[in-house]
Amino acid sequence: GIVNIPAALIVVLMSIFLIRGTEGSSIFNGFIVFLKVAVILIFVVLGWKYINAENYVPYIPANTGTLGEFGFSGVLRGAAIVFFAFLGFDAVSTAAQETKNPKRDMPVGILGSLLICTILYMVFAYVMTGVAHYSDFAGQQGIAPVAVAIDHMGHADATGVIHPDYPWLNRAIVLAILFGYCSVIMVTLLGQSRVFLSMSRDGLLPPFFSKIHEKYRTPAHSNLLFMVIVGGLAAFVPARVAGEMTSIGTLFAFTLVCAAVLIVRKSMPDVHRAFKTPFVPTVPILGILTCLCMMLFLPADTWIRLVLWMLIGLDVYACYGVKHSKLEHNVKRRKGLTILNMTGIALSVLSVITGLWHQQTVGWEEDKTLLAISFVFAFTHCAFYMVRIWKQTSEKKK
Repeated sequence: GIVNIPAALIVVLMSIFLIRGTEGSSIFNGFIVFLKVAVILIFVVLGWKYINAENYVPYIPANTGTLGEFGFSGVLRGAAIVFFAFLGFDAVSTAAQETKNPKRDMPVGILGSLLICTILYMVFAYVMTGVAHYSDFAGQQGIAPVAVAIDHMGHADATGVIHPDYPWLNRAIVLAILFGYCSVIMVTLLGQSRVFLSMSRDGLLPPFFSKIHEKYRTPAHSNLLFMVIVGGLAAFVPARVAGEMTSIGTLFAFTLVCAAVLIVRKSMPDVHRAFKTPFVPTVPILGILTCLCMMLFLPADTWIRLVLWMLIGLDVYACYGVKHSKLEHNVKRRKGLTILNMTGIALSVLSVITGLWHQQTVGWEEDKTLLAISFVFAFTHCAFYMVRIWKQTSEKKK
């Protein structure tokens, strides 16, 4: 249908949990994680004996001639698209104020969750693609890929029809997927509300986002706002678009974090660090290159959306954050404004470039609305930031 009502309802429910406090939501999230891991382990154990080694040949199918369709470029595009599966572990840091010993708990929580999830993802994918050939997953719209694999976990009759040995596992997987969505949404909403809370306290966002609920001691206003925004996006934005936007946004954020580690380590070498990134600058540089490489293999329309959202964020900072920031005294105002305005113009030009790239690879017939919006955004923002530069130059002459 046009509206994804279950997705919107899940967002509303998770927001209510977060408004009431992380203690109750952490118990609920712990139950969900236990259920998901249990179902994954059951699938891996039961499916292992059905693995057919021939399904792994070829291990990487040859490229079809189109960038991102099989071959090594397909591997990178697939990795970039599913990267949002790692979204939760970085959100652990946003709850630092609500932990008993952040110095000890944060590194263990982040690195531990990352390691466990990576192992589970790899084993799960290995079994799933071993039970069923990769071509069997094509064209299964609306059906979870793991459900296709479960249907292959059985024995064929004389006519070649496979009768699943564990039909109940399909229902359990569907239940685990639904609960999995709940946990991912909860962690994402938790992290985002805390990020906006910190930004509001620094003056980068209005005080509305830093208001705390008197009873539950949570940023209820932020949670309510995100409930409306995210609920609307979940209801009307296609899953493919949402997944790709989340992936490229996460990859870009990690790129900035890696760059920040390099900058802060050099500019503030004596600051006390509860956790110190090892092997600097090797680790941050490898992180930047890896994230950028995966981003390059995402579809062009995903880049357009990223640039548009970056322009919106820059607008908020230019129109509000610059004037109210409590950190402004640490920055040379005139030089900072020049960099800000030049960034706005650069993003406007990048919006046109990504639009033309999309037009060359897909054509005007696809996503005409998105292309039109990107060009309008580009020209209006370019004019806006050029006017800001002109005003700044005029003030300097005076």
